[in-house]
Amino acid sequence: MKRVVLAVVAALLVFAAPAGAKTKKTWPPKPTIVLVHGAFADASGWNDVTERLQDRGYNVLAPANPLRGVTADAASLRRLLEHISGPVVLVGHSYGGVVITNAATGNPNVKALVYAAAFAPAQGETVQQLTPAAGGAMLGLKALDLVGDGTPPGTEGTIKQDLFREIFAADLPRRVTNVMAVSQRPASLVTLGEGSGVPAWASIPSWALVPTRDNTIGTGNLRAMAKRAKARTWEVRNASHVVMMSEPAITTELILQAARGK
Repeated sequence: MKRVVLAVVAALLVFAAPAGAKTKKTWPPKPTIVLVHGAFADASGWNDVTERLQDRGYNVLAPANPLRGVTADAASLRRLLEHISGPVVLVGHSYGGVVITNAATGNPNVKALVYAAAFAPAQGETVQQLTPAAGGAMLGLKALDLVGDGTPPGTEGTIKQDLFREIFAADLPRRVTNVMAVSQRPASLVTLGEGSGVPAWASIPSWALVPTRDNTIGTGNLRAMAKRAKARTWEVRNASHVVMMSEPAITTELILQAARGK
């Protein structure tokens, strides 16, 4: 019995922290990463990025973007964010950039914004204003198949199928883009003409991924928006608008940089 008591005392002496010793550093929790898709697409475009982030131990959400208009879509995302505890990194692709720009404003949990070939509008700006042809954009009303009376909110649009690959995803295999072209989610014309609100990038650190062959928003337009937002910018040579699909590893790495605040 005496030997047992001595052994216990010895163990306590070994593992007891000496007076004044520093406690083990505790790391902040990993942020939840929310991936927001844009027009003419759905959350499946984030699949490869989602898998990579999950492999790194991150909680990921890739919600459906309603594509009804800036106010409605931002409100939908804002409701989702209210149910997430802890820090959040918001990632937007294409029109999804408009949505995160509006939904994150005033939310202290959002620690970083990532614009992956995405719009980063200032207050009052519309998608139409941000896509001049001089900046490389090929997506205009003439490139859309419209269903409705031709005016918002009763009209929706998708990219014409014979133009889809060149405009949206020129670096993906044709067998993939053929499927994407016929499975587009239509967007309300409200998404093109509704002004954006107070931009979250003015108060939240941002990162930008700029593909050099973006024919949808236009590479020049993306560069200009990223510079204005003072985003830490990576350019991806010869990548199309769907850079998160053609270059998921690079896209994931930029998101991880944002998650770490680097």
